[in-house]
Amino acid sequence: MSGPIIIFTRVLLVIQSRQFGGKFHFFKIPKKRLTVSYCMNSIETVAKNIRLEVMQYAFFHLFPVAVAGTAMIMDIRTAKVDNGWIIFSMSVGLFVCIWQKNITGIGFFIMGSVMPLFLMILFAFGMIGAGDIKLFCALGRIMGCESIIKCIFISFLTGAGISAALLIFNHNFCERILYFIEYVKCTVSTGKISSYRRKNIAAPENFHFTIPVFISVLLYAGGIY
Repeated sequence: MSGPIIIFTRVLLVIQSRQFGGKFHFFKIPKKRLTVSYCMNSIETVAKNIRLEVMQYAFFHLFPVAVAGTAMIMDIRTAKVDNGWIIFSMSVGLFVCIWQKNITGIGFFIMGSVMPLFLMILFAFGMIGAGDIKLFCALGRIMGCESIIKCIFISFLTGAGISAALLIFNHNFCERILYFIEYVKCTVSTGKISSYRRKNIAAPENFHFTIPVFISVLLYAGGIY
């Protein structure tokens, strides 16, 4: 079921429940209450709730698509995500969270933004860029703690699929496996952490990670998770 249909169904259920004392009586309006005034008030109430639900859906589902999509374009064009865009996204996220959720919105905002910081472990090994982590933090402040964890998992799963497809297509899958084994041996034997990622951005495996992030956010906006 798509997002707009869910919103419309939810609004109808809320209105029916409130109009008839918490009980659902679909399309059974008592005749004595069937007046022009009653009908107009009902229509206005439904319209108001629909507008509120649409606004919430637009921000908490469609705005993350805009954030991830813009970051992906920046990454493809300049190989980095502009900090100004990240700060702007975080600021908008904080404002709307407080506006929609009041004081509880601050906790929602903080938890969502802190959760992606565990990826700093991968950053230390050069397996993910700082811009990718900042993007996850910005998205987490909008999507919330639970959804950003799912977003990160699906992003890595999608990224792994893209990487495997590229390596198979370029006939260097075995070469990359050997490279990974050699990297692990070198790290264990020397005890020093070096960058796992090859400096040559043209290497097949060095595709822009913002692409699978954007795909993951699209799945989120579509109600997949």
